[in-house]
Amino acid sequence: MRLVFLGSPPFGTPVLRRLLTSRHDVAAVVTPPDRRRGRGRSVLTSPLAELAAAQGVPLIRPETTKEPAFVAGLNAYEPEVLVVASYGEILRSEVLDLAPHGSLNVHASLLPRWRGAAPIQRAILEGDAETGVSVQRMVLALDEGDVLLEQRTAIGAEETGGALLARLAELGGEAIVAALDALAGGAATFTPQDEGAATYARKLTKEDGQLDWTRPASSLARQVRALHPWPGTRTHLPDGRALGVLEVQAEEGSGAPGTRLDDPGLVVATGEGALRLLRVKPAGKGEMDTAAFLNGTRLEIGEVLP
Repeated sequence: MRLVFLGSPPFGTPVLRRLLTSRHDVAAVVTPPDRRRGRGRSVLTSPLAELAAAQGVPLIRPETTKEPAFVAGLNAYEPEVLVVASYGEILRSEVLDLAPHGSLNVHASLLPRWRGAAPIQRAILEGDAETGVSVQRMVLALDEGDVLLEQRTAIGAEETGGALLARLAELGGEAIVAALDALAGGAATFTPQDEGAATYARKLTKEDGQLDWTRPASSLARQVRALHPWPGTRTHLPDGRALGVLEVQAEEGSGAPGTRLDDPGLVVATGEGALRLLRVKPAGKGEMDTAAFLNGTRLEIGEVLP
C-alpha cells in the first residue's frame, strides 16, 4: 500500500525503519522540525528525519499540521493510508480522512488500557504483567478508534521505561506491517474498544519523579524503573541538595519513612519495606554507585531524606 508516515523519535524511528523494509510504499515522511534543547540551546537533529533522508524519502517538516498548505501537500502524494506513530500533535479530521483507508495509529499499549500520552511508563508504574502495541483506526477522540491488530508482550521484572519503549517500538513496526498486509489483502477486521475497561495515561512531568518515602518500597522501585530515563526520579539530602535515583532494589526493612537504615549501603525506610539505592546522580555530578557516593558525602545512619 502507498502510505504517508507521520511520527517522531524515539518510538517512531524503528516503526519507520520496518516500514521501509516492507513491501509497502512510503511515499513521504512527516516529522516535526528540529528543536533547540538544553541549556546550550543546541539543535538536536531528529534520527527519524535522518533515516528518511538516507533512504531518499521526501521529508515534510511543518511547524503545525493545521496549516492549509500542509493538507494540500499530503494530497499530492496520493496516499492510500496514513500511518502515525508518536507524532506529538492532535490531528484534525482534514488529515485523518485524507486517505481512502483513513489513518492508522501505532499505540504502545493494549487498548483500551492506557490511552493517552505515557502508556509505557504507566504500565510499569501500575505493575502490569504485560503490555503490547495496538494498531487502531484514528478518530477525533483520544485513542478511542477501533483496533485492527494487537501484539502482546510480558514486562520484564527489571525493565525500565526506556528499555520497554525500545522493545515496543520494534514490536510496533512488525504490527503495522502485518496490519497493512491485512488491509491490502481485504482481510482487515476492526474491533470496537470496550469503553468500560478504558484507563488513561496522562502526560508525565518532572514532578512525577519526586520520591515519596511514605509509599511502599515496591511502588517506589517501579517508579524508578518506569521513569528512567525521563523524567527520572529524585529525592533530596537532609541539607536540601537534589539526588537523582537511577537504580534501586526493594527489600525488607522498617523505620520512619525516609530514614537511612543501619546498613553499609544506602538503604532507606519506606512506608512498607525498604529501598536500597544502587546508583545515584548527585546534583552537578555524574552517575555513580552508592559506595562512591557515600565515600564523598556525609550521610549518617538515622538521618532522614525529606
